[in-house]
Formats: sequence, structure tokens, C-alpha cells
Amino acid sequence: MPPKTDTTYIGHLSKDKKLALVLQSVTPYVLKKRKNVCLRLCASIMSQQLSVKVADIIFKRFLKLYDGKEPTPQQIADTPFDTLRAIGLSNAKTDYVHNVANYFIQHKIKDGQLYKMSNEEVMDLLLPIKGVGKWTVQMLLMFTLGHEDVFPVDDLGIQQAMALIYKIDLSDKKASRIRMEQIATKWAPYRTYASFYLWKYKDAT
Repeated sequence: MPPKTDTTYIGHLSKDKKLALVLQSVTPYVLKKRKNVCLRLCASIMSQQLSVKVADIIFKRFLKLYDGKEPTPQQIADTPFDTLRAIGLSNAKTDYVHNVANYFIQHKIKDGQLYKMSNEEVMDLLLPIKGVGKWTVQMLLMFTLGHEDVFPVDDLGIQQAMALIYKIDLSDKKASRIRMEQIATKWAPYRTYASFYLWKYKDAT
């Protein structure tokens, strides 16, 4: 699917007057499909609960294990536990990275197969992997598979941005979650783009 033009998704999202003000201050975003989905999923696990800077350092160390080249699932699976631990991964993350690689090998999962799947199909396929949660798959859908209509309501940055823009009280988790999902409904089918703008707004403020 080719990237949407500015007027397609920006015009639609701008119907939300509060979001429209955010759209005016951020550079338009273009979604892309990326290769080596298994590696991207492993990288997402590595980056969890880390700053962007630290996550980038660890991922560069990871690639150095393979002479700077992107490893295949088999290469990742064959990498000794202690070798992965030595680049700064916790025991749990090391296990999870191996889990992902072995799962892709065992189920013979290919990039092309994932590109053709819906959000729900990708979720159903990957959530059984120990260490892979809903948020992780959502990030994969958005930034690796290029899906346009993903809304990670449990993401802290999204919550903080929406709390500011829509005056939502985050102290009531259930009510705030329902409210955010109600607001996001009108952004469909471009909720990924809306999320990108919310993250940028949060970073800027």
C-alpha cells in the first residue's frame, strides 16, 4: 500500500479541532514497511523500559555481534545466552529475544506473510511468544509493517498527550482509557498517524 498523501489523512484527522492544532505544528509522517520483521521485534523487546539513547547503544552492540549486518532469525537463535547478556540485556530480555527467533524459525514466518495480515491476525500470531505483549506488537504493526490504523491506548506517551489536549484525568485508569478510545474512534482509519502526532506533541511539551 503506498503512503497516504498529506491531504488524505491530515484532512481526515483535522476534523478533530483539538487534534488539528497539533497537526499544524508537526512535520507530516509517512509510514513505511521494513524488512527483517523478526529483528525489528527483537529490537523492540530490547528497547523496552529504556531511553531512546540507551536502546540505540544496545542495538548497535547487538549488530556488532554480526559484523554490523542484520542477523537472520537462525543467527539470533544460535547466539549464546551469555553473548547476548554481555551487550547489556537482562536475563529476561535475552530469553525473550531467543524466544522470538525460535518462534519465527519453528513457524516458518516470513516478512511477506506478515505484510498481508490484518492487525488482529498479526496479534493472534505473535502474542503467544513469551515476552511479547500487546504494546510490542502494536509498535511492530505501526513502525515495521506500516499499518495505518493502530491505536496503542496503553502507551504512556499517548496517554500523557491526550490528557493535555483533551483534559482527561488519568487518575481513573478505566474511565480515562474508555474516554481515549472514544476520542480515537473518529480518527479511524488513520489512528497510527494520530498517535505519531501525539507522541511528537508530548515530546515538544
